[in-house]
Amino acid sequence: MESLRRQLIGMLDSPYVRRVSVALIEAKVPFQHRPFSLFRHIDQFSRINPLLKAPTLVADHGTVLNDSSVILDYPASAYPAVAQLTPDRSSEPPRTFCAIGLALTVMEKAVQRHYERFLRPEEKRHGFWIERVMAQLHAGLNVLEAELPPAGWIAEALGIADITFIRLVIGDLVETARYPNVAEFSARAEALPAFGASPPEDAVAAPVELAGWAAAPG
Repeated sequence: MESLRRQLIGMLDSPYVRRVSVALIEAKVPFQHRPFSLFRHIDQFSRINPLLKAPTLVADHGTVLNDSSVILDYPASAYPAVAQLTPDRSSEPPRTFCAIGLALTVMEKAVQRHYERFLRPEEKRHGFWIERVMAQLHAGLNVLEAELPPAGWIAEALGIADITFIRLVIGDLVETARYPNVAEFSARAEALPAFGASPPEDAVAAPVELAGWAAAPG
């Protein structure tokens, strides 16, 4: 069965894993989700990917892919719906690519701050580094607050730029009230079925099969 050959490895509380899951579900690409933790399931994860990199995609024929952007590029040739989510480099306005870069940077800084807080002992935390990370996080959010559309999506239709700006792990890092446009944009995205099927929760697996999923052509 094709959906059991393509496997997404990683927890949905990782914004990078969730980005891939939402995009694949939105594009109706069959896959199996295995919610392995980078910390609790080291043995299982390392047998699939010794780099312990989330997300990991076990693609067709067993090829292992890293990095959410690489993973999302891979199925675009076989699934036109994935290609439609991806910005067209020849015609898409630069602001779409700018939004993706900003959202990925905010995501990265939020994850860095999360790890600093929960994994590093308090006596070993570096105040200057934390201040720098938070300054970058707020700088990215400030630009997104100004640039995100008050209605609809960044381009005419939902795309990778919108999916990248999923509900980030910032709720307990910043005052979300400072960014009402960002919050409203996130809420619109979170109301979509593909987002609901990939809740940002520990140990939850995205559904293996959804009605209407289609096999790759050919």
